[in-house]
Parts: sequence; structure tokens; C-alpha cells
Amino acid sequence: MGASSDPNQDGSDEQQRRSEIYTYEAPWHIYAMNWSVRKDKKYRLAIASLLEQFPNRLEIVQLDDSNGEIRSDPNLSFEHPYPPTKAIFIPDKECQKPDLLATSSDFLRVWRIADDNSRVEMKSLLNNNRNNEYCGPLTSFDWNEAEPKRIGTSSIDTTCTIWDIERETVDTQLIAHDKEVYDIAWGGVGVFASVSADGSVRVFDLRDKEHSTIIYESSEPDTPLVRLGWNKQDPRYMATIIMDSAKVVVLDIRFPTLPVVELQRHQASVNAIAWAPHSSCHICTAGDDSQALIWDLSSMGQPVEGGLDPILAYTAGAEIEQLQWSSSQPDWVAIAFSTKLQILRV
Repeated sequence: MGASSDPNQDGSDEQQRRSEIYTYEAPWHIYAMNWSVRKDKKYRLAIASLLEQFPNRLEIVQLDDSNGEIRSDPNLSFEHPYPPTKAIFIPDKECQKPDLLATSSDFLRVWRIADDNSRVEMKSLLNNNRNNEYCGPLTSFDWNEAEPKRIGTSSIDTTCTIWDIERETVDTQLIAHDKEVYDIAWGGVGVFASVSADGSVRVFDLRDKEHSTIIYESSEPDTPLVRLGWNKQDPRYMATIIMDSAKVVVLDIRFPTLPVVELQRHQASVNAIAWAPHSSCHICTAGDDSQALIWDLSSMGQPVEGGLDPILAYTAGAEIEQLQWSSSQPDWVAIAFSTKLQILRV
């Protein structure tokens, strides 16, 4: 928007700044994707391929602020067995720890990025069934921000496993659900939640491993819940996605079984959710309607006639399969659709 068309000069600069969108085209379909957390590595992300073959690829890319180009570093591109279901950089904003990246597929793997960015090496392969040829693939995992030596994984074998990645040992493995577990999210040092093909959201406290609390069960029987997001700014709230459904269910763990609000403005299945890392009442959702929507849930308790509308909408070039909100640069959201990674200033 040219400054001439707007007597309010500030407004047009604001407009310019707000329309910042950067695109990277990968040589393959992108599935797993996430932001780096370290404050010395701005605009850095990991993206991974979704190829129907054993060898897949993972690339670490970074936006060059000076020319607006997202570039891949050939030294930081490597082969990965099977497509990773998720990738997460170590939650270490202050750069106190080695530069690590974890991925889940057949096993949980932790990779170390060399300090001089010359290479990526596998630091550990974490396998809990050593005496069994077969391993239940990992559907997802989450890295504990409050205690970064802990990673929790979810598996199709109905279990969740809590790893101590420094000792490379299992802290706990528990049968979490009656069917496949599709996602897991930490809500504090020793508390996590998971969602499953059995249609339930369950919360676990590691101090009492025998019990779990069912926070929600999908209304139709045998309707899997596939994604879970726990609000880091206000841990009373979490959100979940029902398989092949266009709605997002927001829950208040103090009032189990009843959703606080259902977000129903997507026109096709929702694939991803991300709570704002810096605000307790904003959430972003994205799906097969190629839309990424940002919602303000501050009026969550009060009924809104006709349902809640999003405050921002962005239409991508294809179905959005992945969405991440940067915790160290909360003005930025990343989405992945087809072979493209886009980062958007919100």
C-alpha cells in the first residue's frame, strides 16, 4: 500500500509491516515443521519431508532478514528414517544447553547441531523395546519446557513414554488409553495430557501414575481425537481436534466433559492448533480449507450468538497440514502446505 494513498503515514507503515509473508519451497512435501527457540537463532526452522519411502529428509532453514529470503543450509540437511511425525528444537531460549533438535518416527531421536553450523549429528536414538523387533511408531511427542531433560512420546501401541534424554533412560512408561495415542502435551513439570483414537483427553500426574483424569470424551463413540494443545499461558485451558472434523474443541480442565467453546468457522477438517505463546486468550487453527484462523477467546465464558468468529484469517495456496507459533518471536506464525513453508507476521 503506497504512502500516498494514506494520509496517516504511520498507518501505511503498519500495513506494510503487517503484510510480511515469507515463503520457502522445499524439494518435497513438508509434514513436520517447527521453530527454533534459541534467541541467538532468529527465524530458524526445521522442516521434514513426507515421502512414501524409508529415507526421508530434514532441513534446517533460516530467514535472511536483510533480503527476505528463507534459505536452506546444505550442511544442516540430513537423511531421516521414515517421515518424522514431529520435530521440536530444545526449549532453551537463553542458549544454556547444546543446540538440540528431536524428531519422532519409528523411534525418538535427538540430533545435535554443531556450534559452528558445520553439521548435524545424531546424539541419541531412544528405543524402549530393545527385546522386540517390532516397534509401535511414535505419533507425536512434546519437550518439557519447565524441565528440558524430559520428553514425552505418544505411540500407536496405546502407551506414553517419558524419557530422561540426558541419561537416555525411560522415566516412566504407561498405558495411557484403550487405543492408539495420537498426541501428547505437557502442562507443567510433572503433568501431561494425551488424546487418543478412543476419543478421550486424559491428564496424568507423574506423582500418581496409577490414575488419570478424563477431561473430555468425544460425543460420538469411536471418534478419534488427533491433536492436543495445552495453553502455556493459562494451563486451565486446552484444545483438541476431532478426526476429520471442521471444529476445534476448547476445554477448561476445571469443568471436565463440557467444552467451554467450539470453534466452528473452518470449512473442512482442521489439522493443527497452536496457542499463542505470549497471550492466554489467543489460539491459531489451520486446516484442509487452506485457512489459518486466529481467535480471541477472551469472551470464552459468555455465550456468543451464532458462535465465535476469528479475528484474523489467512488463506494459503493449499491444505494447511502444519502450524507452529514461535515462542521466542511471538509475532510470527509458520504454516506448511504442500511443498511450501510460509512464515507470517501476525
